[in-house]
Amino acid sequence: MILENGIVRTLEPSMPTARALAIAGDVVAGGVGTHEQALASPDVVDLGGRCVLPGFNDAHVHFPTWALAQRQVRLEGTQSLDEALQRVAAAVRDVEPGRWLRGLGWRSGDWSPPVEPTKDALDRVTGDTPTALMARDYHSLWLNSAGLARANGELEAEGGVVVRDDRGEPTGVLREECAWHFRDAYVRPTDDEMLEASREGIKLANARGVTAVHDKDGWLGALAVFQRLQSEGSLSLRVWESHPKDDLGALLALPLAGPFGNDFLRLGYVKAFMDGTLGSQTARMLDGAGVEITSRAELEETIVRAAGRGFSVAVHAIGDRANRDALDAFAATREAWKGLRPRVEHAQLLAREDIGRFAELGVACSVQFSHAPSDRDLADRFWAGKTDGAYAYRSLWDSGAVVANGSDAPIEELDPWAGICAGVLRTIDDRPAWHPEQRLTLDEALIATCVTPPWLAGDERRRGKLTPGFLADLVVLDRDPFAVEPEELPSIQVVATMVGGRWVHNPPPWA
Repeated sequence: MILENGIVRTLEPSMPTARALAIAGDVVAGGVGTHEQALASPDVVDLGGRCVLPGFNDAHVHFPTWALAQRQVRLEGTQSLDEALQRVAAAVRDVEPGRWLRGLGWRSGDWSPPVEPTKDALDRVTGDTPTALMARDYHSLWLNSAGLARANGELEAEGGVVVRDDRGEPTGVLREECAWHFRDAYVRPTDDEMLEASREGIKLANARGVTAVHDKDGWLGALAVFQRLQSEGSLSLRVWESHPKDDLGALLALPLAGPFGNDFLRLGYVKAFMDGTLGSQTARMLDGAGVEITSRAELEETIVRAAGRGFSVAVHAIGDRANRDALDAFAATREAWKGLRPRVEHAQLLAREDIGRFAELGVACSVQFSHAPSDRDLADRFWAGKTDGAYAYRSLWDSGAVVANGSDAPIEELDPWAGICAGVLRTIDDRPAWHPEQRLTLDEALIATCVTPPWLAGDERRRGKLTPGFLADLVVLDRDPFAVEPEELPSIQVVATMVGGRWVHNPPPWA
């Protein structure tokens, strides 16, 4: 196959553009003019002036959870408690008797007038239908009385918070480990529910140019879901799967040494949590605030144990104290993980003196460009006076740190192009850029989305560029993003997506 009459952005500095692209089987054969004679009677695709880029990778996504969220009541963008309750009331009518009403996306910090959610407010619109609504950051859970009753009062969990009123009674909000324990014990989706939702989710992800993801739902059994999808021929994106730190013993009990799997599905790394989040006000801070989920000593032990079998660690860290503790743990265990590619997920608030440590240690920053403009109001409120070190992508890049971009879907939407635009513009609405000094260039944002995630997975010689011998994972855009003004970038559309030389979204010809 030859793609011609457009511009190919290879993301290879030695040959950044080509006027066409030749594909043989599942790999790139080369640029037309040199290699097309090697193809026997190739199909020719007229790009019609469109732009071809390496396929988009999402370096941080909870894929089955995001896929399930497409079917749940969504509370993102609600401006008040009443508006959130109206959406819940509209959804509860469709719930079968005895089933849970599930939802997500509320963020009380966005509500006016300021108020925290309670079971009493939820009871007014849900009655006896058990209801569980995850916060936008997925670190708080809002339950009604019928939902709370499922636990028979057993709500506490180490590393978590049960929010209580002045009488000591649960308000209906659980945070961190308490929220997750309740969710896993009582609201966990079935494997068949995850399978069905993920099957549709893959189609939507492909439509947005996604060719690979780094999944964080290992704790939920995502590996088995993806295995079933691959066996039925529905897995049309590449998955780098995680394994939960709290179940590390099960992984180490297997006779494995390092990542294992195939071209489309590999179990590759261990996921841990240092702290909570900005939105739930549980991020662990140098001033002593927040919730510690994993101590520095415990993280050190995890890093050493995982590295002993060839697995790197990806650790969630939001607050400045959590990030410092994570970096200290990696520094203390450097000899153990030498040669691996560990990463800090989010790295949202950093003390100035810690920014350069990622590059010094060789620890990657797995961040989410869309979080910066999405969280700006909360950050200005809860981290007032500290936001010079918040979502500091330019500072990290200039320090020499490895920066990868993801979405953290369903916290933000699984839409890599929207994330790229957020990294370049630092705004997602009509307001001026938030901390514009932390903007990245378009080329840098593309590298963080297309090139760096394959490097983290050890695939830098096979994926992430459109050069000979690399897998033919690519996305076709309706225009060349380098030929438009930055403000026009959000209007660019994905036209088609290819994975391994096969069109997985909107095959040509195109109008």
